[in-house]
Amino acid sequence: MSDAKEQVTAFQKDYQRIEQELGKVIVGHHEVIRSVLTAFFAGGHVLLEGVPGLGKTLLVRTLGSILQLKFNRIQFTPDLMPADILGTNLVAQNAQGDRVFKFQAGPIFAQIVLADEINRATPKTQSALLEAMQEHAVTVAGNRYVLEEPFLVLATQNPVEMEGTYPLPEAQLDRFLFKIKVSFSSLDDLRRILERTTDKQDIRTECVIDGVRVRAHQALVRDVVAAPHVKDYVSRLVWATHPESELAPEVVRKYVRYGSSPRGAQSLVLAAKVTALIEGRFNAGFQDVRMAAHPALRHRLILNFEGEAEGIKVENVIDEILKTVTPDVKAEAPVGA
Repeated sequence: MSDAKEQVTAFQKDYQRIEQELGKVIVGHHEVIRSVLTAFFAGGHVLLEGVPGLGKTLLVRTLGSILQLKFNRIQFTPDLMPADILGTNLVAQNAQGDRVFKFQAGPIFAQIVLADEINRATPKTQSALLEAMQEHAVTVAGNRYVLEEPFLVLATQNPVEMEGTYPLPEAQLDRFLFKIKVSFSSLDDLRRILERTTDKQDIRTECVIDGVRVRAHQALVRDVVAAPHVKDYVSRLVWATHPESELAPEVVRKYVRYGSSPRGAQSLVLAAKVTALIEGRFNAGFQDVRMAAHPALRHRLILNFEGEAEGIKVENVIDEILKTVTPDVKAEAPVGA
């Protein structure tokens, strides 16, 4: 038990150091930073949605600089081809003078990959990320290449400008553990941004942890206890997102076309475990699950035509589900539940 406490304490210290280093560059956006780090330690990918200029790219670039991991940025454009992401075979000459094919790795061969403005690329190019995100490997010319762990894709998209964009299909959206909405900064944060960016300041970040330690923390997340009644609560939450479910509230039956996949339930449990570790606990509780509900489910609920026409917000649907589906209070609740 003492060993588990030491691991939890070590996780907390590393998390706080990463958060502190990010805070040197990123002003505000505390919930966004926490959600990104939660997904990172859960081993999942993140989709950041927000208008330009809110610091999405800066956040990902800074995260790559403070972690001793390989970082690459891919700027998605309509003319970007799958080979520009994955890599391609080039004709090279070996020591014997013979011409052979040599694989030239693309920018996907990194540990933190920033897919900037992912909705500007064509579906063909977007789908090139599918195998990499799901299998942590890519296949080029019949050869399979395994990516180095840990591997994280952070994609950004602009929800306002739709001209010349290609919305991500549901199958690819489902591969993101979280969809995080980045909102405009508060007035105080805006003042601090101006101070940092328009005055002469020397801001330097330090490397915090390396890949070996990240993998150890990710393995620790899997060891965190999620009691049966917590998993039951997650199952009922996800089942309530389906309009044909007996647990679905009226707003789901009326406005939702498709509910969450099992990946939504997995995301809720893993995120709850990371949240428990951040709070210094080795067991996930009901409140940990509720904190992850919006980023884990908002991109997995598909509204029907009536919902789109009436301007129903997915966030409001999730709130109604959280009100309707309650934890089993008869079960013995874990600490912090």
